[in-house]
Amino acid sequence: MYRLPDDFLYVKQNMYRGQKMNDAQFRSARAILKLGVREMGELVGVSHFTVGRIEAGEPVKPATIEKVRLALEAAGIEFIPENGGGPGVRDNRKALSRQRVEP
Repeated sequence: MYRLPDDFLYVKQNMYRGQKMNDAQFRSARAILKLGVREMGELVGVSHFTVGRIEAGEPVKPATIEKVRLALEAAGIEFIPENGGGPGVRDNRKALSRQRVEP
């Protein structure tokens, strides 16, 4: 039986050693930003193949997930942890633009 190396985890498992983003949240973030797969890859700094792998819940390195999550947060996506209603995402771009304008 093939065993994945310890530095690989599945997005569907939703826990990337403290990082919180699953495949559904990633797809939702892309929908909120109204980006295609290639555009999403360019935004977060990965190939469009990696975008597809994340969305499909396939194995991805934790460092890649962290990079993607941070890029999406910088773009205004807020990741909501599971709090009884399930994990989700929120469009936080308006709050970010207010923070940037106000000193």
